[in-house]
Amino acid sequence: MLLRMLLKLLILAMIGGVIGWMTNVIAIKLLFRPINPIKIPLTPLKLQGLIPKRKTEISRSIGEIVDQELISIEQILDHIIEQTDKNQVIALIKAKVVAIAEEKMPAIIPSMFKNSIIANIGEIIDQNGEQIIVEMTENLSHKVIESVDIAKIVEDKLNAYDFEKLEEMTLKIAKTELKAIEILGGVIGFFIGIIQGVVVLFIL
Repeated sequence: MLLRMLLKLLILAMIGGVIGWMTNVIAIKLLFRPINPIKIPLTPLKLQGLIPKRKTEISRSIGEIVDQELISIEQILDHIIEQTDKNQVIALIKAKVVAIAEEKMPAIIPSMFKNSIIANIGEIIDQNGEQIIVEMTENLSHKVIESVDIAKIVEDKLNAYDFEKLEEMTLKIAKTELKAIEILGGVIGFFIGIIQGVVVLFIL
């Protein structure tokens, strides 16, 4: 008698474990699948995975988080400006301006005056180059900040991203964690089955 009751208890626990495991497996699948809405027969309801169904909202939220919490266009520009070798930029500007001056200066101007003018141009660039770069980068920064929307760029990229590749990448990254969730569902279901068995066999 006792052996029979324990066997029933074990069967109920195993059934509970299988149900718990299968429930979590299905729940994980329903995060991604089906990608396109599927109409449920005889009902007005449509079945679609949570992430593809809310893809637009999720993409918008991620874009806002990236822009507001992680990195903004101001931070990107500040980093570029800080990492730029101003002396190198000044040297490039000087070389370009001098080359244009030498090319465009009328041949009628004596070489002595031409060399003096070019030397003065080079000196002016050396003295004011850094200030010019700062003013240029500030003006450019204002224009870029006004015209570039990091949140919108991220949102559009995510919306355009192939969903099957996104699903594959997510499952690959979180494979261990998702498998643990499936197993946990089985373990919880197993113990719930034991509790149900105890209630049915010994209390009711």
